[in-house]
Amino acid sequence: MIVAEEKPLEEILEAIKGYRRILVLGCNTCVAVCLAGGDRQARQLASLIEAKVPFAEVPPVVTAEAVERQCEPDFLQKDLERWQSSFDVVVSLACGAGVQTLAELLPNTPVVPALNTVFIGSYAGGGTWVEMCRACGDCILERTGGICPVTRCAKGLLNGPCGGAKEGHCEVDPEKPCAWQLIYERLKRLGQLERLREFVPPKRWALGRREGGPRRRTRSDVTLPAFGKGVP
Repeated sequence: MIVAEEKPLEEILEAIKGYRRILVLGCNTCVAVCLAGGDRQARQLASLIEAKVPFAEVPPVVTAEAVERQCEPDFLQKDLERWQSSFDVVVSLACGAGVQTLAELLPNTPVVPALNTVFIGSYAGGGTWVEMCRACGDCILERTGGICPVTRCAKGLLNGPCGGAKEGHCEVDPEKPCAWQLIYERLKRLGQLERLREFVPPKRWALGRREGGPRRRTRSDVTLPAFGKGVP
């Protein structure tokens, strides 16, 4: 899932200063699971905004709503006209993709992010989410037992450990397990230790680099109507 965290309230208040009709819009998918941007968080943020500006000469009118996914236009279309006519600004509790999708669909209404998108990860229990994927565009998990050395090895090594691990813990951060120790143990359980003898060539980092602008993927077997002008 995409994991995000709340921006400081003061930063959000500064971004919406001067607006009166405010919509706080949650997203009930990824960021709701990591307890940052769902319906409940939207209502909480709306209450905080109201509490922080109670003595304004013209108090703001703050409304909290939520949609299933802000990054998919199909979940937004039915409300776009109402939002655009009823609100001066939208405070989005979505990841960066959701904020930009909403901004594309509301060309005349400012959209303010209330979250910082931090990584792609999974839930580890105890209110903790752990980064699992760098979206590098060249996955090698079949070689490493389903454990990503790019993300989970502090040095991003592709052909075995660095030699600095101690008792199965990372040299860079001893609080974390050595990713290559985990890979070894996983491959051993699977009876695939011979995988460790395979040379992994240098990664095609260009697949995950962004110097050329935003990446795009189109499936020729799927034809759906586009929305707006899209990202050039």
